Amino acid sequence: MLPFVIYGFLNTILSYFYLMWGIQMNVNFYVTCIADIVKSNVAKNSVLLLEKLGCNVIFLEKQGCCGQPAINSGYAKDAVAGMKKLVETFEVNDYPIVAPAGSCVYAIKNYAEYFTRFGEHEWAKRAEKVAARFHDLTDFIVNVLGKTNVGARLTGKAVYHPSCSLSRKLGVVNEPLTLLQNVKGLELLPIHNQQTCCGFGGTFSVKMAEISGEMVTEKVVNISEVEPDYLVGADVSCLMNIAGRLSREGKNVKVMHIAEVLMQEEGEA
Repeated sequence: MLPFVIYGFLNTILSYFYLMWGIQMNVNFYVTCIADIVKSNVAKNSVLLLEKLGCNVIFLEKQGCCGQPAINSGYAKDAVAGMKKLVETFEVNDYPIVAPAGSCVYAIKNYAEYFTRFGEHEWAKRAEKVAARFHDLTDFIVNVLGKTNVGARLTGKAVYHPSCSLSRKLGVVNEPLTLLQNVKGLELLPIHNQQTCCGFGGTFSVKMAEISGEMVTEKVVNISEVEPDYLVGADVSCLMNIAGRLSREGKNVKVMHIAEVLMQEEGEA
């Protein structure tokens, strides 16, 4: 835990001076597989948002999958080679690393545990140092950049879905809500069992399809009761899962990643 604490403290101090002196902060962007291959607009808006907030965004082209699908399916040992590659990739500098998906960030923050389990103690130390620099997008904006209002405008009513990885595992609960509450024209609506899982859970939705289907159906029922214009979240995979059920149920709710919302200006949605 020590590298996480030390890095977090130093990063907070540095970010204060960056803001005070008006210096651009160098930031690595970790795109994640889904944002890269399926939802490129999320990646694009995440980068644009960071740049809007004064960051110099760096994209390391050698980055690859975090290994989460294999790890969650019980094949952590088979993911080790890819985990090492990712650690090596981000060792080329010491800048913060920002990702638009809490599930990937959480997976990477647990690398050291797996390396230790497999006797790779030196890699565990290296992984801890890299993992300490990883942030979810909203965590980075609020806690590192110190921004709670990014000047976004979006008129309508929205439901926020707190993904399990982001809220329960990473403990990022208030940051997304704070940013959304400061979007001009946007009203956040509470729903019944808001904290309940949407049923995705990576391969869980495949291996336990029937249970997963019931979970997302319940989620959509609760969302539909308040008749929102938008469903907003910070994890693409969860949003895709819920969006699929909303579409099959014929619900007219626009599903947006928080990066897309925070880059909105009046009339764009």
